[in-house]
Amino acid sequence: MELLDKLKWRYATKAMNGKTVPQEKVDIILEAARLAPTSSGLQPFEIMVVTNQELKEKIKPVAWNQSVVTDCSHLLVFAAWDNYTEDRINKMFDLTNEIRGFKNEGWENYRQQLLGMYPQRNPEVNYQHAARQAYIAFAEALTAAAFEGVDSTPMEGFDPDAVDEILGLRAKGLRSCVLLPIGYRKTDEDWLANLVKVRKSTEDLVTVMD
Repeated sequence: MELLDKLKWRYATKAMNGKTVPQEKVDIILEAARLAPTSSGLQPFEIMVVTNQELKEKIKPVAWNQSVVTDCSHLLVFAAWDNYTEDRINKMFDLTNEIRGFKNEGWENYRQQLLGMYPQRNPEVNYQHAARQAYIAFAEALTAAAFEGVDSTPMEGFDPDAVDEILGLRAKGLRSCVLLPIGYRKTDEDWLANLVKVRKSTEDLVTVMD
């Protein structure tokens, strides 16, 4: 029940106090994101960890002036690949072979299947697919933060193009898709802090098909 208790404790923090999250907790949050499952194991995204206050100040106006952007300890920017390319696909398959120490015929056949499909698709289709994989890692980071007693704020309320420009993401073949400020709640200035968490009932959310 400990995990569920942590998830009941967490909420989308609206005000943070600027206190620094210990590096060991940040490392755990990032490691949880790194260990997240992704389609074909491609991990088609990167995570930018922004601690530079000047960069945070530049991002705040293009993120609806939300104070958590500048008052957080670390701003995690999840940035998905802008496209699937042969080089990117091969790099991940080669890494798998290197780490496992052998080649598998079925795995190599699957590599060719992806190479024959993904790079030929519309780049926007590929970006959207990559972004969904980034969201899986994002969710793992969100949960890990709660488990570590670290507050966070899931954010889609920002101008991705502007964030891409500020952080130079397009030059890296990346596009920002979601932000995750992490830090500690400032309860006396957070209107959401003491409100009851509201979610659908299990009956309304889950349908069991026996």
